[in-house]
Amino acid sequence: MDFQNKVIVITGAASGIGQVTALAFAKEGGTVVVADINEKGGQKTVEQIKEIGGKSIFVRTNVTDYQEVEQLMTTTIAEFGRIDIAINNAGILSELTRTADTSLESWHRVMKVNADGVFYCMKAEIPHMLKQEGGIIVNTASIAGLRGLPNNVAYTASKHAVIGMTKTAAMEYAKKNIRINAICPVFTVTPLFNPDIIDQVSEGLVEKLKKGIPMKRFADPIEVANTILWLCSDKATFITGMAMPVDGGLTA
Repeated sequence: MDFQNKVIVITGAASGIGQVTALAFAKEGGTVVVADINEKGGQKTVEQIKEIGGKSIFVRTNVTDYQEVEQLMTTTIAEFGRIDIAINNAGILSELTRTADTSLESWHRVMKVNADGVFYCMKAEIPHMLKQEGGIIVNTASIAGLRGLPNNVAYTASKHAVIGMTKTAAMEYAKKNIRINAICPVFTVTPLFNPDIIDQVSEGLVEKLKKGIPMKRFADPIEVANTILWLCSDKATFITGMAMPVDGGLTA
């Protein structure tokens, strides 16, 4: 996959799936704009990209603030002249509680980042892609956007929202040469999902979660990143409006 001369904006790129995806694009020649609220982690991602000979800048961005999201796009255009690919990946987990026990604060916090954040990004990205007559967007959803996930009502609702927005926007802009898809990873080993910490909180939960996955393991971030790169490549030019599971067979 060749991303030479392509400008890629990735939110939530200071760690986890976003960071690994940023490095994967850079290795394939892409110019990467790293966006995150975590400045230290974002700068580290940029440094890692430059160490392998890639081109990258960091733009501190809180995706729950539309003005900051707009500024991210404005900065990218000013620096590189275009936005070829946007990976709307920033997200957070919810508290592990049943629906009636979920606090209003937790609900609004998760929805603001996971749902509003993706909407804000697409709203700011699409006008630039219309001007340049094309572009590609991949939104990070989850298997929780394809099925229920007990004790995670806010997270599940937010990821269902991501898939709904993805399908709607994909239909709206299909004739404008803008492809919009979502990925739906299963539990992926990242700082947000650390098996060692999970087992300390709830003994035996890690093995229980693995048993539900036909491949009997969690995803590696590079497996998710490779899926994102494929969806953004010339190998997937007729795919839009898709919510692609990356789940070791769980949703099957």
